[in-house]
Amino acid sequence: MGFKNFSMWKGRLPHWRADDVIYYVTFTHRRELNSEECQEVYLRLMKAPGFEQLILCVLPVATEIMFRYPSGGEFSDAFEKAKSKAGKSIIKKSEERWSPLGTESYDRIVRDEADFEERWAQIFESCAELESEDGGEYTWFWCDATAAERVQIGELTLPQDGGSS
Repeated sequence: MGFKNFSMWKGRLPHWRADDVIYYVTFTHRRELNSEECQEVYLRLMKAPGFEQLILCVLPVATEIMFRYPSGGEFSDAFEKAKSKAGKSIIKKSEERWSPLGTESYDRIVRDEADFEERWAQIFESCAELESEDGGEYTWFWCDATAAERVQIGELTLPQDGGSS
């Protein structure tokens, strides 16, 4: 079983498209963000319309998110708009000329349960490292506590054979 309506795009997110899939997206920052700037990116991505966020972590050097977007929807518009608004807000406060958020984003379709668990662990461990450095919980991290369980019991549907990507 492959992905439904699979296609590739160049130049815009998502580079890989399909219906009823989970996406993993990450982008680096041009410079380290301070706590207030991390909060701005975090809040904009959490408020992005149409997303079913599964896990999100805004680190000082990069942002990682895994989410589901409705079939037929255009997540690139919502994602880029949230990222752009966060960048403009940071510019306004810092008086920088350019947004500190990188323009390149890496995206992939989560292929199966093993890929989901690997991406989930990658994001979770990135934030856990910062927690242990600070001695407390990392503030700009959110996860749907039931998402990993829902994958295991089949409520979040993932392709079983990996499809194309």
